[in-house]
Amino acid sequence: MMVTQAYAQEAVAPAEEHVEGAEGAVDATHADPTADTHATTEAHGGEHESGVFPPFDPATFPSQLLWLAITFGALYLLMSKIALPRIGGILENRKSIIDADLAAADASRQKTEAAIAAYETALAEAKAKAQGIANQTREAIQADLAAKRSAVEADLTGKVAAAEARIASTKAEALTHVDEIATETAQTVVTQLVGDVSTDSVRAAVAKAKE
Repeated sequence: MMVTQAYAQEAVAPAEEHVEGAEGAVDATHADPTADTHATTEAHGGEHESGVFPPFDPATFPSQLLWLAITFGALYLLMSKIALPRIGGILENRKSIIDADLAAADASRQKTEAAIAAYETALAEAKAKAQGIANQTREAIQADLAAKRSAVEADLTGKVAAAEARIASTKAEALTHVDEIATETAQTVVTQLVGDVSTDSVRAAVAKAKE
């Protein structure tokens, strides 16, 4: 509002000066032929030198708005036709790359999970197979030990039976000589005590004593 009042006062002042200058110019025209030229130049210079900053000068608002509209339109066309499509293309390309990377990562994850599952399956099969081999080996060892124990026991039983048979034979054989030994011993003792005694009488006495 203050700018408008100042502009109005300044505009009135040059107008008055213009009127006075025009009157003086009429008088001076007769004296100086170039007075009209100087007066016109001074009048136009006074109109342009209003003392207001051009962007805030109301007289320049229409041209400013026009250039603003032209600039905005040119900027809008530039953005919509060139910049935005390029940005959209870059974003779309980046999105495609990200989607491809995510797909590759998902495929790698699936492959990893499949490999882990296969490893766990193979490990379980290996454990089961090892357990089966261990069971078979243990059973074979136990069967072999049982067979060897049976063979040893059978051998020992045979040896014991043979020993018992030999012992019984030796005992029987020894028992067959007992009578002779007893007869000889008794005969020797009796001979020393009472004199010579026949062998038959001594054997009869020993046989009678055994009964």
